[in-house]
Formats: sequence, C-alpha cells, structure tokens
Amino acid sequence: MIFMYKFLEQINSPEDLKKLNSYEMKILAEEIRRFLIDSVSKTGGHLASNLGVVELTLALHTVFNTLDDKIIWDVGHQSYIHKILTNRRTQFDTLRQHKGISGFPKRYESPHDHFDTGHSSTSISAALGMAAARDLNKEKHAVIAVIGDGALTGGMALEALNHAGQMKKNMIVILNDNEMSISENVGGLSNYLNRIRTNSVYSKVKGDVESLLNNIPAIGKSVMKTAERAKDCIKYFVVPGVLFEEFGFKYIGPIDGHNYNEMCRVLNSCKNISGPILLHVMTKKGKGYPMAEKFPDKFHGVSPFAVETGKSLSGGKKTSYSEEVGNTLMECAEEDNRVVAITAAMPAGTGLTSFSKRFPNRFFDVGIAEQHAVTFAAGMAAAGYKPYFAVYSTFLQRGYDQIIHDVSLQNLPVTFLIDRAGLVGNDGETHHGTFDISYLSIIPNLTILSPKDSTELKAMIRYANKKNGPVAIRYPRGTAITIEEQLKNDIVTGKGEVIYHSGEGALIIAVGHMNTLALKVCNSLMKKGIYSTLINPRFIKPIDKDLIIKHAKGHKQIYVIEDNAKIGGFGSQIQNILNDNNIYTTVNTIAIPDEFIEHGDTNCLYDICGLNQEEILQKICTDFLAKPFKNVVITK
Repeated sequence: MIFMYKFLEQINSPEDLKKLNSYEMKILAEEIRRFLIDSVSKTGGHLASNLGVVELTLALHTVFNTLDDKIIWDVGHQSYIHKILTNRRTQFDTLRQHKGISGFPKRYESPHDHFDTGHSSTSISAALGMAAARDLNKEKHAVIAVIGDGALTGGMALEALNHAGQMKKNMIVILNDNEMSISENVGGLSNYLNRIRTNSVYSKVKGDVESLLNNIPAIGKSVMKTAERAKDCIKYFVVPGVLFEEFGFKYIGPIDGHNYNEMCRVLNSCKNISGPILLHVMTKKGKGYPMAEKFPDKFHGVSPFAVETGKSLSGGKKTSYSEEVGNTLMECAEEDNRVVAITAAMPAGTGLTSFSKRFPNRFFDVGIAEQHAVTFAAGMAAAGYKPYFAVYSTFLQRGYDQIIHDVSLQNLPVTFLIDRAGLVGNDGETHHGTFDISYLSIIPNLTILSPKDSTELKAMIRYANKKNGPVAIRYPRGTAITIEEQLKNDIVTGKGEVIYHSGEGALIIAVGHMNTLALKVCNSLMKKGIYSTLINPRFIKPIDKDLIIKHAKGHKQIYVIEDNAKIGGFGSQIQNILNDNNIYTTVNTIAIPDEFIEHGDTNCLYDICGLNQEEILQKICTDFLAKPFKNVVITK
C-alpha cells in the first residue's frame, strides 16, 4: 500500500519542524508512525520502542538544535524517528542492510549522531562526560541523555547518576518510562517507578508542601531547621521522586510523553534550570499499532511482517538454538531440583519463557544487570545449586571481571549459555558475538564448548549439569541444525571427534556450527581429488591435544575455521599446541578479521569475512594444486 504523506516528506532537517503548528505536528506524528510500520514491516527492525517515542523525539528536535546540542540515545534502538528527522528518511529501505543505515546511532552517519550506542545503561555516563568537556571548553550547548526505565536498572546507569549529582553539571536525563525493556521490567527500581506513576496526589502535594514551608516567616534558625526537616519527612512520604533528588537531580514529572505541547513546554523550562535534571516521561511502547501495543515484547525487534496480521513473513515456524536450550534446560530441571535458570531481562530472546512458567521459583530475571547476574549465579552455586545463566555473547562481555573473580577463581559450577555467538547480522557491530573464544579461553578452571548441531548442544547442556566447575557453551543465533540425530560419541571432557575422513591431505578443524560449512568443503574437495580430514573439537578448552597432534603430523596443511576474532581465537591455540610439540605444519586460520564487522544479512557478512564454501575451497585448492580451482562442484 502506498501512503500519501502531507507533512513527512517536507521534513528534511529538524529546522523544518519549526514551520509547523501544533495541529500539523499532530498529523506529522501520525504520519511518522505510519511510515515506521510500513518501513519496518519490509526491512525488519526495532518497532515498538520507536512507536513509543514519536512525540518525545519531535519535542526534542523542536526545542534543541542537535547540530550543537548533544542527545545521547541509550541503547539507541529507539532512534529511528531521530534519523527520519535528520535527513535519513529516504534511506529507510536500507535500514540494517549491508551498506545501508544502521539501526543504532552512528557518528559516521550524521553530525546529529553524537555517540555510538548499542548496549544499555551507557547514556548518562557518556552525557556527563560530554557535559564536563563542554564546561572545560567554556561552551554553552545542552546535553541530554534519553534512557528507558529498563536500562536504568543497569548498575552503570546508577553509577553515572551518582557521579552526575556530585558534579552538578548542567544536563538533562530523560527517563522514558514505558514499563518495559524488551521483556517486562523487574526489580525494586521498577516497583519504585510504578509507585510514582500511580501516585495521583504526587504533583499537587509536592507543590503545596513546598509552597507552605517556603512561606513560613523567618523567625529563627531553629524554626527554619525544623521546617526543613519537616519538609524532608513529608517528601519521603508523598514524593517518591525524592530518590532522584537524593542523587542530586531536580526531579520533574511524571509527564505525558505523547503530549507534544506539554513536552515542549517542559523541555524549554529545563533549559533555564541549573544543575542536573531528571525528567520523568510516560510513554506507551508500540503506540499507534495495535499489535505492537498488545505485544510490545514480540514487536521489540521484528523480522519482516504483514502489517494487517502482524505475522512474520519468514515462513513456517522453525526451532531455534535458543528454544532447544530452553527445552533441554526444562528437562534437566525436571530431573534435578538444583537446576535454576537466570536471565538479564531476556527470557524470550534466550528461550527461557517456558522455563519461567514451568519453574517460576527456580527462574530469576535480574533485569539489565549482567555483572550482578554472574555473581548472583556464583552465590547460588556456592550454596549448592546448579545455575545456568543464558545470555547473548555480546552482553556477557559486561560481566567479565565477575566471570574471572567470582566464578572461575572459586571453581563454582555456573554454566554460561552463550547465545548469539558469532555474527548475528542486522544489529551489527555492537551485537556480534565474535570475541567470546578470545576473552574466555585465558580464564583458568573454565571449560568451554561449542556444539556442531542441536543434538550436540543438548548433550553439552546435560554434560554441564554433571560437571563440578564453571562451563561455557557457545552457540549461534538462528534455526537449530541437526547433523546427526544421535551422538556417535559421548561428551567427554577435552575430547573431540573426527567427523569426516577421506585421506591425509588437508586437515580441517571447524569450531561449532562451522562444521556444517566444513563438511560441504570436504565433499567438494573430494570431487577435486584432494583428501581431507575434518575434526570437530567440541571443546575449545581443554583442547584434545592428542587428537590434534596425531592428525597434524600426517597432513600437509591445517585449516582452522571459526566464527570468532582471528586474534586470540581457536586457531591461535592450535598454533601454540603445534609449536610446543615441534610440529611445523602450516596453520591457516579462517576467522573474523581484526575489525568491527558492520550490520547486514548474516550470510553476506560471513561472505565478507571469507567464511563461505567457495572462498575456503579457493584457498585450499590453490595451496594443494598451486593454482586456483576451476569448475569445482560446490556441494550443497
């Protein structure tokens, strides 16, 4: 369906907003929502979060000049309207596509994007840093951090609030309160914000009390001190926002984030107030699209869908690796009442929704707080339980010290279920899980596994439950692949397996799901007359040294295929083993290059990294035949 936009197509910069009156701005907001729904339904992306901040973004761009004033979008998945208003509307057909515009703020994209974001709870820290730099430079621009109530649960956000209150810099923190992160918010801070939302007398009583006390005649210091103490006591009873005031912020709100005129009025007032301000704004996630309003978690991040029904266009339902994890974990929990599951605000994304319903007393959502999640798991393990922390690879990076100090140092039986290992596609650099082998392999006591398929993944989860020590299992995003219905060999600590052998020529060692690609390569090599052996190491740590050494001695070239950064990856470990044993067979590591890989379709990104069948065949055939291959049959 082609929509006719009356005002949207006239907006090519924030300056164009200033030509519209309030009535026209209301129509523009409706047109932006229509545009977002239509556009994201074709490309996929973050929908519900953007639909909820239309009026808020319009007000920000009306009141502030974002070429000078700095707006920092926490996480950044809600910045689509910001991009539309800053001359990127015509590029939305390329959203999250390779070489297209990113789904997150990127400084290289526009001078209106002042900080790259992608992980949560970072905006206040960045904004405070910019405010400090502004003052050192004797500049005057405004600095605004826009953070959601889910992201505010992150410890980093609270650390930044504490520091900002102490520094007393002029800055505005906008708390975009939609009662959601990706899944429903949990925890004490969420409950605290809920009390503010539901306190109908809040604004009136606060104003009345302060007016009364300010008008008491100055009849001595003791009376004034008593009045101040009374003021503080009354505030604690009737003003829940006092928490932010105790941090050193001037608290304003809550106000309706969908009332454009009110938002502009309050933001203009904030420009004239000294010191840090926390503006509490109430919004509805998914506003304007009934499906997204009803199911904001399902429409947080979506693949292309039919607007009329909200149903995905990706075809029939296929079981993902995340779902296999959740199902297997439920089976383990049935058999062992020590098994508990932990998530950091991602029960749906990590496949734990069914577990949470089946075992509510053994399921723990700690909110967006990965550091806490790791040490919380360590505490449960120290008390005799078998905690499984399901987390995206990119987010586990945030709990690195805790993995070392609180889990591995004490050799506690915590299992890290590392979802989204490798390249994840359209979310791009901030979400790829391409560093976990490098940053985990150096940690003593930690056992690391990577399954070739769903059958092996399920067996590894059961193996971890029997292991009396920390375990990490990394697996990719997407549909679960089955190479073999039943394991030919049980999972034994530090033991790999040979899954293809046609003769001694090229030794291929493939990590995890890269074995699917490697099997195709081996079959195609055979058609060219090149013999090969394929090892599935299963264990990244400890490595099956005996198996590697045995086959390395009899092969002419070694090829390690992995979906991790080349530096510090599995290939580096293989090279070290061979060097230590005076084996000088050449090791060719085919992995992620030393650069941040941008957003795009996953297959496209693997192609860019040379992790595809044709390029690996080209490399091996050139090594063995001293010339590029021609007309080699590519095995499907």
